[in-house]
Amino acid sequence: MTAPSKTPTIVTPDGRAAFDFGGLGVQWAIDGAQTGGHFSVVHHPIAPRALAAPLHFHHNEDEYSYVLTGSLGALLGDDVVVAGPGTWVFKPRHQWHTFWNAGDTPCEIIEVIAPSGFEHYFHEVAAAWGDMAAFAAINEKYALEMRFDSVPSLCERFGLTFPQL
Repeated sequence: MTAPSKTPTIVTPDGRAAFDFGGLGVQWAIDGAQTGGHFSVVHHPIAPRALAAPLHFHHNEDEYSYVLTGSLGALLGDDVVVAGPGTWVFKPRHQWHTFWNAGDTPCEIIEVIAPSGFEHYFHEVAAAWGDMAAFAAINEKYALEMRFDSVPSLCERFGLTFPQL
């Protein structure tokens, strides 16, 4: 890891790159280069009743989600949790998990990813949006296993929607 930046950095809402994955948005906030590779931060707005991702498994990073607004649902292993504003949800590496907006109003979370690097995953997926072969290669590059076949049962079980890829 490199040394963190010693230059003060202010990240304003209007200065962030963003992409909408059809229910899950990403706004890049703090890049790993700014933290010496220790962590990165992204902001995820999630549409009402939207599944953010299929069931998935990170080999390299932990995720810490802080709920700003709305209601965040998460399946962590076999446990289902629902968290409101002011709550942290820890999604450790090596655990199958997914998350969604559990309410009928927008949900926003701040996601701290440690160590950094995975924030670039979202850039690559955005650039390849709609290309499933590229998406599979990106998942492999980032050591992310994803169960696309979990989407229909998750949507049915929790009353959610998910975009057509």
